[in-house]
Amino acid sequence: MNKVIVVTGAANNIGRSCCEELAQAGHTVYVSMREAGNQGAHGLGKAGARAAELRTIEFDVSSEASVDAAIEAIIAEHDRLDVIVHNARQVLYGPTEAFTAEQLAELFDINVLSAQRLNRAALPQLRKQGQGLLIWVTSSCARGGSVPFLGAYASSKAAMDALAIGYAGELARWGIETSIVVPSALGPGHYVRSGRPTDTVRAEEYADGPTADVTETALAGLAQPSPRDRAPQDVAKAIADVVNMPFGQRPLRVHIGPDDDGAAAVDAVADRARAELLRRVGLEDVLSPAIIG
Repeated sequence: MNKVIVVTGAANNIGRSCCEELAQAGHTVYVSMREAGNQGAHGLGKAGARAAELRTIEFDVSSEASVDAAIEAIIAEHDRLDVIVHNARQVLYGPTEAFTAEQLAELFDINVLSAQRLNRAALPQLRKQGQGLLIWVTSSCARGGSVPFLGAYASSKAAMDALAIGYAGELARWGIETSIVVPSALGPGHYVRSGRPTDTVRAEEYADGPTADVTETALAGLAQPSPRDRAPQDVAKAIADVVNMPFGQRPLRVHIGPDDDGAAAVDAVADRARAELLRRVGLEDVLSPAIIG
């Protein structure tokens, strides 16, 4: 069945591939015009992509008014909204102390608060329908081992993961499913291309002090288990597979790639502990989405 889908973060590789996969599967996919840029929806598509199913709409995930207006327009056109893919993200790498509070606020705004804005705009419609799907693209560094200088980014992804788990339990009785897609440890190039601290004086102190070799050592070590960045197409296909699954059969988590940093192992324990707690307190039913109507 064709689904109406909103994807954030269409400007990054995973987002572009995700939009293409979903459009090729026949779903109607909306992306932010700001993210698509001057290329528009057609610029996102690869050969054979169904451009008619890939649409741009003007909205800025950092603006509540903009997000509200976009979601209202989509619902007005289709009288429904089926899937939200939270993929907007910013990656930072460097000594945590060297990032200003303003930088961290911007990071959390993009990686966490943008999802909250979109949820607040979309969830009234999904709850009214009694069915829907939230997909959260996080990172293995949120739960697995992470190297020094990745604290800012990892903390934002950990916050996103916690938010997703909270929503999973709160939305299950409304018939809304949650799936958290976790790409495995990324290759060193991912961090080389990421944002850096604006407090360059503090950053230089770390670069010249006892931590001078941390970046070189970490990136060399990451190149051993993960010589290349995780293919965006792998993540996009996993997202499309989740969307295409029947209601009630979608997994809470999907880990992609080898468990080099132990995230899948940690998540398995954490999710089991959550399930045991919910059973103990009498809320076992929220572990699965309810069938409404």
